Amino acid sequence: MPASGEIPVADSAPQEVKDRSKKEARTPQFDATVGVPAIKVPKRSGTPKHRLVAIGDSLTHGFQSGAVFNTDISYPAIIAYELGWLDKFRYPRYSGYGGLPLNMELLLRELADRFGAELNLFEVPLALFAARSWMGKLEDYYERGDGSHVPVTTGYNHALAVYGWDLRDALEKTYDTCAARIGSPRDDLIHQIVQNHNDRAALSVYPNGSDDDRKLTLFQAAAKLGDEKEDAECGIETLIVFLGANNALKCVTQLRVGWSGDDYRELGKKEQYTVWQPTHFGAEFAEIVDEIKKINARHVILCTVPHVTIPPISRGIGTKIQPGSRYFPHYTRPWIRDEDFDPRQDKSITGPEAFAVDVAIDMFNQTIEDAVRAARKGNPARDWYLLDAAGLLDRMASRRFITDPNARPDWWTPYPLPPALKALQPVVDSRYLASDGRGGRAAGGLFSLDGVHPTTVAYGILAQETINILRIAGVPFTTPNGTPRPDPVNVDFDRLIRLDTLVQRPPENVTPTLDILSWADEKLDWAKRALTFLS
Repeated sequence: MPASGEIPVADSAPQEVKDRSKKEARTPQFDATVGVPAIKVPKRSGTPKHRLVAIGDSLTHGFQSGAVFNTDISYPAIIAYELGWLDKFRYPRYSGYGGLPLNMELLLRELADRFGAELNLFEVPLALFAARSWMGKLEDYYERGDGSHVPVTTGYNHALAVYGWDLRDALEKTYDTCAARIGSPRDDLIHQIVQNHNDRAALSVYPNGSDDDRKLTLFQAAAKLGDEKEDAECGIETLIVFLGANNALKCVTQLRVGWSGDDYRELGKKEQYTVWQPTHFGAEFAEIVDEIKKINARHVILCTVPHVTIPPISRGIGTKIQPGSRYFPHYTRPWIRDEDFDPRQDKSITGPEAFAVDVAIDMFNQTIEDAVRAARKGNPARDWYLLDAAGLLDRMASRRFITDPNARPDWWTPYPLPPALKALQPVVDSRYLASDGRGGRAAGGLFSLDGVHPTTVAYGILAQETINILRIAGVPFTTPNGTPRPDPVNVDFDRLIRLDTLVQRPPENVTPTLDILSWADEKLDWAKRALTFLS
């Protein structure tokens, strides 16, 4: 069927998007070899020193509930754990006050501990004071306290990812360029957010042991690891590259569709755009491919870009535009009730705008898929694979497909959750996380409190899909003591459930009405502070 089901894209969409929208929607590519299963690869020797390196953005960094914090259970760290290699896997750490820029889980737990599941009229001023006090301590810690000091590092991280970064950021930014953007901090009593938080977080990702190290991009740092060959033909066993989400994601975190202009390659000017024209994305991704080819890695996995209106940060208002459609008339914040929504006052994007962005993302993903196919067919052939993260998320889309059978495309089947997740009550889904007010979970479980980034168990699903591809590639998995693991290699979801505080015990004040989040957004402007990334 047509990509929309029935609606035209927004008039503001680029012509290439309008033209593509008249054709059938892209079918996800769940064959990791993209139809090229048999390739001849160069002779391999030994075991690469670095078994896993991941380049990416917030999804790879370990972002959750508005902050990068639990980097030890990011999806690359989960894979490293299952490889039996976590003790050697290097990643940045952000231990103070729940990380950067604003950890909504910790803040809401602080408020719940003091004021309970609901705020009464007399507690509102006290809650506002408590929230601002907590945010002030966070700001002081990272701007002037221990969190402002970046330790000198001599080794390179294996987790090379920074939240909020798009393709150009990964291609150009270095330790030096990020450090240069951090000025003298201002103690702002009104706009309490860590100044230059994104650059501060990046400093802990990059190597900084020498002047030369501080001039490396993420890809160049990975290339240094790839050159450490020792007795193997390459230094990296598997390289994962998961970039491109932030070339479209800001249209829902900011609720504004602003297509990229001709200055999309300029760091100082591209920040005004929320979604890239597919031609612009393709040009930048070609540069990404060139950089990947410079890295000595035995296997490479490229990931597609998820559709941005499935995460619950932008909830569809009312009913679908018509039966069988994927789209709602408007998308706005999940705490705005249908009956309260006013398109003249509440920020939103329209269904035709959402459709245009989806079409653009499908074009992004075809570019990524084609890059994998070209690499596998090349001379010499490269052992590249595709993880279709967009298709994976589509299979778990509650309001788009699961509860609306008429909207399901022919390829769609529900994602088979691992037994440990299927046994949870209620079963985890893609709706906004909500507490039952008694210490249990009433809904959601796949997305954290920012409504964009996965919970720990959902990161586990991403890790499992990646592990499945690694086994296709022949990557061996062992226990920490070196004992080989037989197939199938399954993620330890019981461990992740124990570590997932949101699935186990969400903050009691995040009830299905989401009143606390509405209050926090009105009084603290938390969505803008935690999700625009480039404030």
